[in-house]
Amino acid sequence: MCRNKITMEVEKTKKGRLERGSFMKRKYANKRGGLKPATEKSYTQLAIDTETFEGNIVLIEVGNVTEKLEIDYQDKTICILNHHYSWLQQFPTGKNHVITTIFNELGNIVQWYIDICFQHGVENNIPFLDDLYLDIVVLPTGETYLLDEDELEEALLNGDINRELYDLAWAEVTEVMKQIEAREFTILELANEHRMLLQKNKNTRPQE
Repeated sequence: MCRNKITMEVEKTKKGRLERGSFMKRKYANKRGGLKPATEKSYTQLAIDTETFEGNIVLIEVGNVTEKLEIDYQDKTICILNHHYSWLQQFPTGKNHVITTIFNELGNIVQWYIDICFQHGVENNIPFLDDLYLDIVVLPTGETYLLDEDELEEALLNGDINRELYDLAWAEVTEVMKQIEAREFTILELANEHRMLLQKNKNTRPQE
């Protein structure tokens, strides 16, 4: 993933609400490092407000790639990029997470990847998130993996984030995993619907 570092001061208001993050990594929807091997791709985004979802959705559809990418999760190896794969990103309003769903060339889901973030928004008309290190992977076969706890611990020790942001990350990941276990994290079920919606509203943009 493409990660551009931004420096911001950490503050907490009298009401206890974090206003700004510290030394975070900002990720843009149109600059995904995992897609670098793709020699051709299209980009489409929409802002939607329905009964089941409010926020921005983005679809990147890949043509050919110079190499496929595989990720190991304990005893499983998952291909996350190959010819004619597509990546759907969902940015739900008011939530501290962003979901990336990866589809293979047949349109089948190979994994859901959940970024825990301080915030997400839109900059220069492109959705972004301010990364809070922790990630969750959910496989269609039911396995769930929590990733990058060591990165969060290191960020706290190095002063890149403060205790409030550290606690926010753990609170969000705990809640999301609780919902996943209870089958209440229903945004995952919207992946196919959102992908088809974006395919019907194609708006190709240059990729930087």
